[in-house]
Amino acid sequence: MENRVVLASYLEDFERYLIEQERCVNTIKKYLHDVGDFMRFCGGEAVDKMTVIAYKERLSSSYTPSGANSMIAAMNSFLKFLGWYDLCVKQLKVQREVYTPEEKELTRAEYMRLIVCAEKNKNERLSLIIQTICSTGMRVSELQFVSVEAVKKGEVCVACKGKRRTVFIVRELRKKLLSYAQRRGIRSGAIFVTSRGHVIHRSSIWREMKALCREARVMPEKVFPHNLRHLFARVFYSIDKDIAKLADILGHSSINTTRIYVMTTCAEHRRRMECMRLIM
Repeated sequence: MENRVVLASYLEDFERYLIEQERCVNTIKKYLHDVGDFMRFCGGEAVDKMTVIAYKERLSSSYTPSGANSMIAAMNSFLKFLGWYDLCVKQLKVQREVYTPEEKELTRAEYMRLIVCAEKNKNERLSLIIQTICSTGMRVSELQFVSVEAVKKGEVCVACKGKRRTVFIVRELRKKLLSYAQRRGIRSGAIFVTSRGHVIHRSSIWREMKALCREARVMPEKVFPHNLRHLFARVFYSIDKDIAKLADILGHSSINTTRIYVMTTCAEHRRRMECMRLIM
């Protein structure tokens, strides 16, 4: 068998392939970063199955199982692109979590304190970003589709991960967003923009949210945009109990992903068991 050496040009070809496959920008960045790590591990030497297995072992000792699996998925995708199917490896086995850690679950009360704190600091944009994500369940990357035109219609068409879905804007949020846009002189296009008119970057939103933690009395580990999406999922599911509908709303391809969003905490599970009263 001929020597298989991963060349830098292969990464450029792989990037074009991912773009042609209409992968989202963040996925492409993640895959290229992870494949770059694999290439550095190979060090320009010929690659065989033992090389890949050794890399997998390094990942398993350096990352969480889910983190290692995401990197293995990127590497396998790259190897398949090259036609080296025989070098692909299995992902690490991960035991499904039954409960979500309480120290990571953002509560409704903490969510409200974040909003109050943002408004107290006169950061109306951040307050509305927090409320928009939490009341719609959209991803932070999808905020770019929240435009004046869409809000007036009361629904936002978002495109993410090669799929399109409609996200509804509740009446009170519509009023708040349109009033904000009017005061900021935003007559059309994206609402959440910088002073120069550029769509605000997710990293800026992350930093601004983290800055609220101490004053809002919320643990920093709980404060990040995606946790607002989880809070939306839990509240929606507590009312509707339709996980298939929730999966559609969140844009999930698999209900198994949605199940992670609606996991209860250990304390909540204990309370429910106590209410069963099955002990004589």
